[in-house]
Amino acid sequence: MKIQILLFSITAWLYASCTTIDTTQPETGLLTKNAMVVSAHSLASEAGKQALLAGGNAFDAAVATHFTLAVVYPQAGNLGGGGFAVYRLNDGEIGTLDFREKAPLAATKNMYQDSTGQVVPNKSLVGHLAVGVPGSVDGLLKIHEKYGLLPLATILQPAIDLAKNGHAINKTLAKELNRFKTTFLQVNQRQTPYSKEENWNQGDTLINQDLAKTLTAIRDYGRSGFYKGWVAASIISESKKGHGLLTQADLNRYESKWRKPLVGTYKNHKIITMPPPSAGGITLLQMLQGSEFYDLEKSGYNTSETIHKMIEIERRAYADRSTYLGDPAFVEMPLDRLLSTAYNQSKFSNIDPSLATPSSQIKEGQVEVIESMETTHFSILDQAGNAIAITTTLNSYFGSKVVVQGAGFFLNNEMDDFSAKPGVPNQFGLISTAANAIEPEKRMLSSMTPTIVEKEGKIKMVLGTPGGSTIITSVYQTILNTIDHQMTMQQAVNAPKFHSQWLPDKVYFEQGKFDQPLLDSIASLGHQIEFRKALGKLECIMVHKDGSIEGAPDITRNESVAAGF
Repeated sequence: MKIQILLFSITAWLYASCTTIDTTQPETGLLTKNAMVVSAHSLASEAGKQALLAGGNAFDAAVATHFTLAVVYPQAGNLGGGGFAVYRLNDGEIGTLDFREKAPLAATKNMYQDSTGQVVPNKSLVGHLAVGVPGSVDGLLKIHEKYGLLPLATILQPAIDLAKNGHAINKTLAKELNRFKTTFLQVNQRQTPYSKEENWNQGDTLINQDLAKTLTAIRDYGRSGFYKGWVAASIISESKKGHGLLTQADLNRYESKWRKPLVGTYKNHKIITMPPPSAGGITLLQMLQGSEFYDLEKSGYNTSETIHKMIEIERRAYADRSTYLGDPAFVEMPLDRLLSTAYNQSKFSNIDPSLATPSSQIKEGQVEVIESMETTHFSILDQAGNAIAITTTLNSYFGSKVVVQGAGFFLNNEMDDFSAKPGVPNQFGLISTAANAIEPEKRMLSSMTPTIVEKEGKIKMVLGTPGGSTIITSVYQTILNTIDHQMTMQQAVNAPKFHSQWLPDKVYFEQGKFDQPLLDSIASLGHQIEFRKALGKLECIMVHKDGSIEGAPDITRNESVAAGF
């Protein structure tokens, strides 16, 4: 009872205070001795921290953090999306949970093509037909059921109270709500809790009574509170209204999957990451293997030589991503071969140190654009030494832009992560083959890459990021920054990022973060350079040799916060 009273009182405290980064050491994140939560929003990190202080573990904190993000970070935090979790228990046991969305039973291979076989623009991105079967609620409840210590009602109450009583929105959310204001109205044909006549401003109070009712149903009835009953009926009614495909059968049949992690090594570090239908883990391990063939530490941090080699490694790994990967329930994938030393030595050994390899020589294909997206990640390490990394998403900002009437949450647009037509890129410029074609109940390929790193049998890092196709390269570069270039976690998170993915045949650099002579040198090797405002929004943890825990939120690209004790 004392635990419940403590947790139920969190919300009032959250309005008055939030944990901040130690600004006296800008190159080092928040340092604590016992536990850490790092997420994209102060209220979510604090909710996770308070669950730990109340006697919960990393899995209780994950549930509290996730459902709070669904309230305060609705552009990516969600009930209507999906994701992946990678965990490590304090006894060394490792595992993953796949709560990725699935294609509805009525989905068809050509559903986004017109009568001539051409892909219809935006059909898989905006509106009810873009929605896959949500997995987040099932996934987080499975995590809690297997490993949680606190009552579900206790850890959900802060999120319920924030939705019911309202919370002051930050600058980021105000900007995004205003950006999609017209789209919300066009798609939903009504005002939603995320709409108002005038523009949103930082500090405005966002109240969502409908979302509070949905969270209460989950609190009281668990999985049935979402996948059955009035919430399920609201989802189905909303889908039918917009000619979507979701049915009660889809909701009944959805089940998240425990999967064996992918495990690799890099310079005496053990890399624990997500298997398919995430393409992130296997692509990350391939890139790290490729990096072992070159002495990137010797060639130096962000030198032209190092960046050139990393670009060439990234492009070769992404070609395999596009060719072979999909849902393991539907596709036979040569995972052992893709991760074999002999295969990767052959694949990466032909990098020319003085010239970029045209993507057409790596694999044929065409693509024109790469666009941004909004996923979110959080990392947690508890006082007992359990760790969990979760990346979750609606896909684009606010997903399909569809808000379930009466239930107050956004539905995903994850159907765009399938191959609408083999060889035609999705919104992130990623090409897939028939391995990722649309089929009923199939899970779409993803780039999400939650990862845990061990050294000498102990946790060293918990990390991940949003960013669509740029997720994998951001995690890859962050790992190299810490291992090869001896950065603190905060330095590695803050470090400027670049991205290449085979097609388009371009390299994206964060604007204003690289010196012009360096960029000129890279361009002289034959790389076509373009700029992006930001790449990744990493939320990471590092355990230092002295046992101190560093929480490193991406404060340079987002309003993220670390909270610990």
